[in-house]
Amino acid sequence: MKTFVVNKDFSTEIREVPKPRYSSKQALVKTIACGMCGTDVKLLHGKFKGFPESVYPIMLGHEGVGEVVEVGSEVTTFKIGDKVILPFVDPDEELYPGLGSAWGAMSEYAVVCDPAAYPAGEAPSCAYAQTVLSEDLDPVDAVMIVTFREVLSNIRYFGIKPGDSVVVFGCGPVGSTFIKFLSLYGVKEVVAVDIIDEKLTAVKANGAKHIINSQNQDVTEAVRKLYPDGVDFVVDAIGAPFVVNAAMPLIKDRGTVLCYGVPPVEQITIDFSKADYNWRVIYQQMPRKDEEGAAHEQVMEWINSGQLVIKDFISDYFKFEDSVEAFQKLLDRKISKKGIIVF
Repeated sequence: MKTFVVNKDFSTEIREVPKPRYSSKQALVKTIACGMCGTDVKLLHGKFKGFPESVYPIMLGHEGVGEVVEVGSEVTTFKIGDKVILPFVDPDEELYPGLGSAWGAMSEYAVVCDPAAYPAGEAPSCAYAQTVLSEDLDPVDAVMIVTFREVLSNIRYFGIKPGDSVVVFGCGPVGSTFIKFLSLYGVKEVVAVDIIDEKLTAVKANGAKHIINSQNQDVTEAVRKLYPDGVDFVVDAIGAPFVVNAAMPLIKDRGTVLCYGVPPVEQITIDFSKADYNWRVIYQQMPRKDEEGAAHEQVMEWINSGQLVIKDFISDYFKFEDSVEAFQKLLDRKISKKGIIVF
C-alpha cells in the first residue's frame, strides 16, 4: 500500500509499504478518506508531545474513514462492507523497519479493533471509538465526525453548562465546532476571538454572540466591557501556549482556562498578575477514546435532525496522490476550514 510519511528532516512523501497485519480480533480497512488537522501541523514541525525526533520518519493521519474488507476470526462487531471511523496503522518493526506511526491513517489500508473480541477491560483504548457508520452518511465527509466527537467529549469533560460565559480563541475547524456545539448545548454567552474576519463572520452565524478580531481590538478591553466581572471559561482551540496568559485577565474569580489539544512546547510560564486570586487551568491534550466513542450518539442526533450540517465545516478536498501539496497548503494556512484527503 501507499502511505503518507513525514521524514526525519520533516520533508514529506508518499511511500510504498506493506499492508498492515491484523489479528483474529481485528479487521482490515480500505481507506476512503482522511482529515487534516492541527495535530498534523505540529507533527509536520516535530512539535507534538510523545513524538521525539527519534521516532521519525512517521506515518501520518488520525482522522480516517474506511471500508472493512477483511475480518479476523473472532470479530463480531464489524462485517465486510461496513464503513468505519478511526482506523489506525500501528508501529510494526518487522513490517515497517525504522518507520514510526503517528496513527498512520493517511494510508491506503488500516486496522480497527473489535472490543467484543477481547476479554473485559483488555481491548485497546482506540477500539471504543472505532465505530461503524450509518449507511446514509457520506463516508468522505464523515471524517469530520472525528473532530465533532472529540469536541463534544471535551465540552462534557470540561463541565460547561448553559448559563456559563465562554471565550473561544481560534475559529478553525476545532474552534468553530466548539462554538456550534456550545450553541447546541444552550450556551448563549459565547465570544469568538480570531485574526481572520471571514472566520469570525462564519462563527457569528454558528452561535457566537460576540466576535473579536485580536489584530485590531484589545481582547481584554473588549471582553471586560462585555463582562465586567470576567467570564467563566476561556477555551484554547488553537493549542498555543500564549492563550493561557491571554486568558488570565479575562476569567472571573474561580474561572477556568480550558486548553484543548497538545501545545508545541511541553512547559509554559503562567503570568497570573492580571488574573483574579482564584483560577484553574485544565489541559485535555488527548481526548479519551471511550469518551469520544460515547459522544457519537449525540453527534448523530444533531446531524440527523439537521441541527448540525457536516459540509458547513469543510472547505477543501484533495486526491491522495496530491497530499504532499495539500499539506503544504495546510502549513501555508490556505485551507480555511477542514481539508480532506480522498483515496
